[in-house]
Amino acid sequence: MWREQFGNKFGAKSTEYKNQTYHSKSEAGYARDYDLMLQSGELSKVERQIKIPLGVNGHHICNYYVDFRLTYHDGRIELIEVKGFETEVFRLKRLLLEATYLAENPDITYRVIRTGGWRAMGGRRRR
Repeated sequence: MWREQFGNKFGAKSTEYKNQTYHSKSEAGYARDYDLMLQSGELSKVERQIKIPLGVNGHHICNYYVDFRLTYHDGRIELIEVKGFETEVFRLKRLLLEATYLAENPDITYRVIRTGGWRAMGGRRRR
């Protein structure tokens, strides 16, 4: 039996780097960069696809999977999200992350790296 594979609806192509599959070429490129930073001693730890449970008033709402969690030698932690296109679901989860998890952990920094996005077709804005 065979299964037809369809591409990502946003045009991202899965890319493999060091036997790990990443959601896009950009994400794999950042993984390579963070590996180099780890080898040079700039970072002490690099983790990928970290699950962060998000909840309000003790009720679990959803899980947020951040692309990378970087740990520096001085103990700083940075969450990195590599995004080509921001969906409404991502925006909602980002706001929930900022209002709950990051508010409870002010020492953790969070950064969204935008690598692409929406373009107007033919120079005109589409509705």
